[in-house]
Amino acid sequence: MSNAVTVLQALGGSTNAVIHLVAMAGRAGIRLDLGAIDRIGQTTPVLADLKPVGAGLMEDFHHAGALPALMRRLRSCLDLSVISGDGRRLGEVLETWPAWTDDGVIRPLDNPVAAGEALAVLRGSLAPDGAVLKRAAASGPLLQHEGPALIFEGLDDLAARIDDPALTVTPDTVLVLRGAGPVGAGMPEAGSIPIPEKLAQAGVKDMVRISDARMSGTAYGTVILHVSPEAAAGGPLALVRNGDRIRLDTAGRRLDLLIDDAELARRRLEYAPPAAPARGYARLHATSVLQADRGCDLDFLVADAARGQ
Repeated sequence: MSNAVTVLQALGGSTNAVIHLVAMAGRAGIRLDLGAIDRIGQTTPVLADLKPVGAGLMEDFHHAGALPALMRRLRSCLDLSVISGDGRRLGEVLETWPAWTDDGVIRPLDNPVAAGEALAVLRGSLAPDGAVLKRAAASGPLLQHEGPALIFEGLDDLAARIDDPALTVTPDTVLVLRGAGPVGAGMPEAGSIPIPEKLAQAGVKDMVRISDARMSGTAYGTVILHVSPEAAAGGPLALVRNGDRIRLDTAGRRLDLLIDDAELARRRLEYAPPAAPARGYARLHATSVLQADRGCDLDFLVADAARGQ
């Protein structure tokens, strides 16, 4: 799995891949911890000059040599002794792949698009089990940020109010979407919350945005996703109120709700989770789906060896 994570980080790949890799590992009886993904990212340079981190498109990546070229560039970062599907070691496979590489799209190790940290994992009082930030696609000044929360209770509320001229919002506001995680809404690609219209018209390009949802791999911005546990599972995200201060400390890998423990405990006593659907697949999903840090798989499909890890 470490090879897969290394390639993902060097590609500046999608945050969605984090969920997929964790789920695949779980099916194989391996617990892929988000911390390992973060550690690998801190030492893996981004070599693919592709949006949203760079300038190119996947079509350019294909013509530049694609995955074989990227993996050859990463030889010193990969475990070449692992056995591939055809029985050969990875190092042998790389030797047989075409040698073509376009240096402008798939950069050499000594000339990366970014030095590292394509995908970062945050933890803290707002995300005890982790959250994911596509750091290399975020705005530098916002990577260390503190601001007041503005809450949207699900997708309908977001659609109804985000462009309201009367919305109480400034560029420092932290936009929070909840109820969009695996239990709450099936975890749609809604985490790239739009910039409120009145701020966008004033030239604001990015804001800190937080949710228990996913987003498209091509989305840009300081967008924190996969907050675990999600709001519908009773995570701290469910307890945030408008105006609460939230601190993003990317360097320290922290995402914190700046509320004292006593107040947080009082709010938790008042919280009532949404009722599970009465029957059918919707109930099966709501009662069996794992949180984002466990890959959003159904718990009964995870191999026994990975369940207790």
